[in-house]
Amino acid sequence: MRNRLLPLLSLPVLMLPAVAMAEVPSVAVDIPPVHSLVARVMGELGSPELVIQPGASPHGYSMRTSEARSLADADIVFFVSDDLTPWLAKARASLAADADVVELMEVPGTLHLRYREGATFEAYHDEHDDHDSHDDHHEHAHAGMNPHGWLDPMNARLWLAAIAESLAAQDPEHAATYRSNARAGQRELETLTESLSARLAQVQGTRYIVFHDAYQYFEHRFDVPASGAISLGDASTPSPARVKEIQTRVARDNIQCVFREPQYNPALIESVFEGTGVKTSIVFEPLGVGLPLGETLYPQLIKRLGQGILRCADA
Repeated sequence: MRNRLLPLLSLPVLMLPAVAMAEVPSVAVDIPPVHSLVARVMGELGSPELVIQPGASPHGYSMRTSEARSLADADIVFFVSDDLTPWLAKARASLAADADVVELMEVPGTLHLRYREGATFEAYHDEHDDHDSHDDHHEHAHAGMNPHGWLDPMNARLWLAAIAESLAAQDPEHAATYRSNARAGQRELETLTESLSARLAQVQGTRYIVFHDAYQYFEHRFDVPASGAISLGDASTPSPARVKEIQTRVARDNIQCVFREPQYNPALIESVFEGTGVKTSIVFEPLGVGLPLGETLYPQLIKRLGQGILRCADA
């Protein structure tokens, strides 16, 4: 445990040299939603360090010196999946070789969904792998497992407990606090999921297109499936054939909305959907861009996605 000593402020100052200082682990995380979940578990004991800054795409990223240092200083690294951030594997191996590494998509019980095929998901079958069965775990980004699993709040609920246990193993003195914080966070996510499920049940059948295939876990949890995605799951530039497929779907099925993401070029959406009458102003993004970092970011992100669907339904 390398950083963030917590002084025992409740003890008389003269006693401090003779008393061991309580430590919390130094923690590095990949993306803002994971930062939020870890912050919820750590509470007032400490704060995780964020490697991929808000607004940046996790699919490809060049770390700053300070971000590399956070990995080098880490006792624990929490990250979603090498399928989401393949470039991070080498950095972890060289900078955080001695840290405990927790791949959250590998937490037992986590729901896994395969990437959907085609721009309009025609060939997709609503199936998911169990924890032990993804033989193609490290296949190309949009051919195997969809790594955007944090967008299912029930996955996040499982991850809170796993985060608490990892912290408790390194910091037994505060184990009860980590576990208590995780349980409180789980109850909050259960309440949020129930409330949002009830609201979205009223707008099932809303017809919308997403910018890239990142929202499948949210769609699956709340039964609000998208009609297609402009880009692949890694947010790469779509081919002309893919764009044409999307335009055909829009004309055929009276699509109500196309959601935009602020970190990607809005001109692409305007060029694809100009003159169609489809609403294109609603922001729908998976990382919490614009939300304050911290424990409230994750539930606010899930709420914001739900609000996007509700706004589209009213379009």
